[in-house]
Amino acid sequence: MSLEAATTSPLTSAEILRWYAEMGVDIAIDAVPHDRFAQSEAARQIAATASLPPVGESSRPPRVLPPRQNPASPPPAAASIGAQAGIASAQDIARAAPDLQSLRAALQAYEGCALRATATSLVFADGNPQARLMLVGEAPGADEDRQGLPFSGPDGQMLDKMLAAVGLDRTSVYIASIIPWRPPGNRKPSPQEAALCLPFIARHIELANPDILVCLGGGPATALLGVKDGIMRARGKWFDYVGATRRIRAFVTVHPSMLGTATHKRLAWKDWREVRKALDEGG
Repeated sequence: MSLEAATTSPLTSAEILRWYAEMGVDIAIDAVPHDRFAQSEAARQIAATASLPPVGESSRPPRVLPPRQNPASPPPAAASIGAQAGIASAQDIARAAPDLQSLRAALQAYEGCALRATATSLVFADGNPQARLMLVGEAPGADEDRQGLPFSGPDGQMLDKMLAAVGLDRTSVYIASIIPWRPPGNRKPSPQEAALCLPFIARHIELANPDILVCLGGGPATALLGVKDGIMRARGKWFDYVGATRRIRAFVTVHPSMLGTATHKRLAWKDWREVRKALDEGG
C-alpha cells in the first residue's frame, strides 16, 4: 500500500496495521500514542520564553557552568566490566546445560539480553538435531518471531529450495541462529547482543555435534569463525570451527536473502554442491 492511498482513502484497521508493518513500524513501545511534534513545539516555545530577560532588566551574557557527568551513565571502565560480567554469566548458564532441551529451557529463562523483552518468541532451532549438517544464521526475522522457528519466512522458503536442489531437507539438517530473539525492526544485532548470545550458540553446536557447520551469511561467519573479509570473499571456502571439545569443518555461503539475483543463485548453487560433496565423502 502506498502513502498516497493511506492518506486519500478511508482505511480499515487491518489496512492501517498492514501499512505500518510495511513501513517497518511493527512494535509498540507505549500504551498510548504521543504527539512528538506538539511536544517539540511546546519545548521550543518554553525555551524561547526562558531566554527573554525580565522587563526592565538588561540582558546579561549567560553564565557558563562546567559540564556535569550523568550519574546514570557509568564510566567506560565500569561499562566494560559490566559487559564482561554479563558474558561470563551467559557462559556459566550455557555450560551448565547438559542437553539441548536443557539449553532451550535456559534460554527461555535467560534475562541477560534485552532482545528477549521485545521478541514474541524464542527461536531456538528446527530440523533434525542428530543430523550431520548444521546450518547457522544470524538472527530471526518477523516470520520467525511469530512462528518460533528459524528460516520460516520467505528466506526459509528459498533455503528449502536450495537444500532440495542437492537432495536435502529439514529432516536431514539442523538449523539454529547466533541470536535466538528477533531484534526490533529486523535491525542488525549489536556487538554486545552477539557477545551475550555467543556462549549459547557455542554450547548449541557442541551439544548437536555436527560433522559439518554451514554459516549462512557474514554474521555467523564473523561470530563463529572470525571472518572479517566480507561474505563474498569468504563464501565457498572451508574453515575450522574450534569448539570446546573438537574442531568441526565449517563452510561459508551467502544468506538466502541474497538469492534474488541470478549471480548469487549461481554462487549458492556451487556452494551447496560443495557441501553435498563433503557430506557424501563423510565430512
